[in-house]
Amino acid sequence: MSQEYTTPIPDLQAAEVPEPGAVTIVVPTFNESANIRRLLRLITESVPARLPCEVVFVDDSTDDTPEVIKEAAQDCPFPVAVIHRDDPVGGLGGAVVEGLKAATSDWIVVMDGDCQHPPSLVPELVATGERSGAALVVASRYIKGGSRAGLAGSYRVAVSRGATWLTKSLFPRRLHGISDPMSGFFAIRRQAVTAEVLKPLGYKILLELAVRSRPRQVAEVPFVFQDRFAGESKSTAQEGLRFLRHLAGLRTASPAARMVGFGLIGASGFVPNLLALWILTGFGMHYLPAEIVANQFGVAWNFLLIEHLLFRDRRRHRRWWDRAGRFALLANADLVLRIPLIALFVAEFGMGALSATALALVTTFVLRFAATEALVYLPRRNAGGEPHGSRTARSTA
Repeated sequence: MSQEYTTPIPDLQAAEVPEPGAVTIVVPTFNESANIRRLLRLITESVPARLPCEVVFVDDSTDDTPEVIKEAAQDCPFPVAVIHRDDPVGGLGGAVVEGLKAATSDWIVVMDGDCQHPPSLVPELVATGERSGAALVVASRYIKGGSRAGLAGSYRVAVSRGATWLTKSLFPRRLHGISDPMSGFFAIRRQAVTAEVLKPLGYKILLELAVRSRPRQVAEVPFVFQDRFAGESKSTAQEGLRFLRHLAGLRTASPAARMVGFGLIGASGFVPNLLALWILTGFGMHYLPAEIVANQFGVAWNFLLIEHLLFRDRRRHRRWWDRAGRFALLANADLVLRIPLIALFVAEFGMGALSATALALVTTFVLRFAATEALVYLPRRNAGGEPHGSRTARSTA
């Protein structure tokens, strides 16, 4: 049974803060038609007239959510717009980025469409930002006065705790001062948003904002995470995997981190390589052709991990077969180049076989990483940051 939590609307006049600018509330939706009317009614009741407001829904639904929004908007005293995406690139996080680009107000508040984020907190988020001078104000479940009461079951609580611990461990500096990096409820100044640098995957857009373009000053306000009003949670095992891929992509965003990741993935490729070699020689194949064939298993393993962990955001610049062919060519060229290099180091520089082999491995590794980044995943200059085939349609309800 759904429970209702009420949070008193803060008296902005009593807070003695500067007159706030207008606010755009961005709501990403996926099949939330049963929640729309209640959400818009709560926003109408919660946002005072002295805080000019507009609501932008960015919709990826396969049900009648856009039609319900247009019908419910007729009773709202503020503008309501719907951006329906034909191609939901980036999931709910990508939908939020579309909303950030469309917003025209001084402040942007991002919240879910399932009524688990109380709209009554919108004025307080903006007031806190105006009072403190912060560019980002996070509604947190993990500071005094906050609660994760709406998380259904011990499993989701454990997952939430684990995800929060993992993200703060991986990004201690970027997430300093943010107790709830997994929150989907926050306010940000429009001038602090650079939407073009955001590359979300899944629904954790705050993490993306904090890591890639975090504003210098951050504030937090407590909130009670409420029960979902209607519909089903979008937190699935598939979303969990997308979240882990997103974390890996954020952690390897810098060239140095990508090189380290590239080396670790390359080292892991020895496992399928050696396993294939053991199986092939066990069937009687000569070890030389067996090693050539087994090497391809390692190449395939490395390619799959690099595709999904290191260069996910650059995959759209070439077709998959083009990327796979180029990567395989470079990986096998590494073997061909290594032997002449070892011979050169031994004959011309008088190095021992072991040290020459080690130096050749380092040299070919650096060359292969640079060549992979430049020749396989080089972005097109005229791509403009927009994935091919992505289309959106905006309408005012």
